[in-house]
Amino acid sequence: MIAQPRASHFVDGAYLEDAAGAAIDVTFPATGEVIARVHEATPAVVEKALASAERAQKAWGRMKPVERARILSHAAGIIRDRNQALSELETLDTGKPIQETTVADATSGADALEYFAGLAPTVTGETVPLGRDFLYTIREPLGVCVGIGAWNYPTQIACWKAAPALALGNAMIFKPSEVTPLCALKIAEIFIEAGLPPGLFNVVQGRGTVGAALVTDPRVAKVSLTGSVPTGRKVYQMAAEGIRHVTMELGGKSPLIVFDDADVENAVGGAMLGNFYSSGQVCSNGTRVFVQKGIKDRFLKRLKERTEAIRLGDPRDPETQMGPLVSAAQLEKVLGYVAAGQAEGARLLTGGHRAGPGNGAFVAPTVFADVTDGMTIAREEIFGPVMAVLDFETEEEVIARANATEFGLAAGVFTADLARGHRVVAELQAGSCWINAYNLTPVEGPFGGAKLSGVGRENSKAAVEHYTQVKSVYVNLGSVEAPW
Repeated sequence: MIAQPRASHFVDGAYLEDAAGAAIDVTFPATGEVIARVHEATPAVVEKALASAERAQKAWGRMKPVERARILSHAAGIIRDRNQALSELETLDTGKPIQETTVADATSGADALEYFAGLAPTVTGETVPLGRDFLYTIREPLGVCVGIGAWNYPTQIACWKAAPALALGNAMIFKPSEVTPLCALKIAEIFIEAGLPPGLFNVVQGRGTVGAALVTDPRVAKVSLTGSVPTGRKVYQMAAEGIRHVTMELGGKSPLIVFDDADVENAVGGAMLGNFYSSGQVCSNGTRVFVQKGIKDRFLKRLKERTEAIRLGDPRDPETQMGPLVSAAQLEKVLGYVAAGQAEGARLLTGGHRAGPGNGAFVAPTVFADVTDGMTIAREEIFGPVMAVLDFETEEEVIARANATEFGLAAGVFTADLARGHRVVAELQAGSCWINAYNLTPVEGPFGGAKLSGVGRENSKAAVEHYTQVKSVYVNLGSVEAPW
């Protein structure tokens, strides 16, 4: 099983290799087998990416928005036509089940391209009457943008960042996670096939040093990162040296609140989606599940039954419902949190052990009950299929406890009382909230967090603010009045 790309990088419209860069092995998480090898970008590769992006952006920014939109729409169509092949590559790259990648990854990337292609021609300035004179505004592209991706959704993240950047007249240099470097190369290839001018979407591989070289280059106007809080702090600090525009979509320890009038089946389903989808490797996951005491026993009974029915296995098998974690290192991290939960007195309801076939990085979906707020598993982001269930009694109590975290990415509420649902989410300190649902992130809605979970928003009309700047033009229609 080999997924070797034609070359490590895609720069100025073509694949590019420089074997002088450090080697990065790509492993299939279900078996540990090395399926590809890429090389880290050398300074020469980084320079070619930056120079070509700066050159290409000038003409692209002057192009009519509807012409840019036509190319992005064409790219979206190609992605949809090749969804199966792109999904199979995503499964090899990440270990996510093929039944998941075929509906959640490349297709959501195509959604983003279609949405911003439609939005771009509507982005206009305004005219401000000032009596005899007037003022008008222009929304201009920022220039060269850098996108830094996470390893859990490599195709989606590449498109979520590229779509608004390109639609609004910018160029983008995208650095995938070194753990999942393969998928973004295919997106770059498709862009060129769709008619995107060379240099506008470049992909360079590498670890933190490559990211730092991009983020600190004076030609870069904007940085968009999806990653952990520690990485976000470093990138934010580097970007601040050049007063660059920044979007940060970071981690979370999000609350999911289940009131005792909620539909149990729906609430259990929401909690499972918010903890076990993508083997729990989703930044917005609702990993602190607060269950009101009146419904606790019924909730835990059905949660245990449904969790133990999840089918783990080879992610290439269409019947597999849950695959491995992305790497052996991530597996060890997650098992360490499981051990911490047991040591600190949480009750292990189900799971908590290695599972699955062969030598893959599989861990059984895990549920802890009787968790308290001070436990490690209730405070730290685990990024694996480990759910912490906590009890609560009153609305006021659970709101205070839900907000008692440094994170603020997401939150959810399950209740039959919609007035209460709206009331509670209004008090929750989180950027993305759901009522009687969880982890639905259509491109039409803004996505991002509060507190340490990030700054700025991705997707929706809100992204326009983060990929353009406003120029105001005062027009004098009379004589200049001066006091001297």
